[in-house]
Amino acid sequence: MSVHYSPTTGLTFNLQQFSTEDGPGIRTTVFMKGCPLRCAWCHNPEGLTPQRDLVWHDTRCIAARECLRACPANALALTPRGMTIDRARCTRCGQCADACPAAALEIIGKEWNAEELVAELLKDRVFYETSGGGITFSGGEPMMQTDFLCEVLPRLQDAHLHIALDTCGAVSPERYQRVLDWIDLALFDLKIIDCERHRAATGVGNELILNNARLLSRRGVPMWIRTPIIPGYTNDHANIEAIARFIRAELPTVERWDLLAYTNLGKPKYHRLDLPYALENAPLLTREEMESVWRVAHDIVPVARWSGATRD
Repeated sequence: MSVHYSPTTGLTFNLQQFSTEDGPGIRTTVFMKGCPLRCAWCHNPEGLTPQRDLVWHDTRCIAARECLRACPANALALTPRGMTIDRARCTRCGQCADACPAAALEIIGKEWNAEELVAELLKDRVFYETSGGGITFSGGEPMMQTDFLCEVLPRLQDAHLHIALDTCGAVSPERYQRVLDWIDLALFDLKIIDCERHRAATGVGNELILNNARLLSRRGVPMWIRTPIIPGYTNDHANIEAIARFIRAELPTVERWDLLAYTNLGKPKYHRLDLPYALENAPLLTREEMESVWRVAHDIVPVARWSGATRD
């Protein structure tokens, strides 16, 4: 997959301030564009591509049609069913979004240089320092933009900020070697242990992921393991037990294991991006199902915990 940014700029799709779920304390989570995986359940599909994306918000549209006149590629059409975007013709130039008086069209993706991003992150420094928080780089997959991280992370370390890396593990170990000296915590995804099941659910096998988990732990990086509990994909007890045994045997620096209940909050994002969603009709898990999965995990890895919304 080609990456559409220079070594000194980065592309983000969100900066989430006052985050409390992506590491200790109060944090700003930097969501970066581009991901090597295609997980069926991804709840941030706007982070998958390494370039900007155009989305249409139906609830904002007032049918002013200024966007149609502004589009130089004639990629937009307003029909009785709503706005259609010819994504093969759209250049993501943003002229339609600029012209829309109701902000119904939006470009997802903001480009930063290192100095600009660090300055923005330091605005909330007092909250990081008083809460024991810091900065978390997430995505997408932040390690797809390793060159940019190598520009940003030393500056944040010089500011004495706690830095966490939220990663899927599916990039070359050489990329991790370049940034580990600046990382205080790794939030590492372990989804499915069986390699072929992992490939079917995410598009890639997991050999590289497991080896990178071992690498980070050998380097002494504190780790929080994250496992999304997805109905029909990751929630069977055999998979959870296999992940638990891998953690206990191979990852001595794991401090916490988060079992994250499936959320369907990403569904509208797929619709806005004209993407199919494999879990379109999947219900949330019940509390009893999450408790059952947690007991399997906790019996082997006592630092396991679960969180997320459930249904009755």
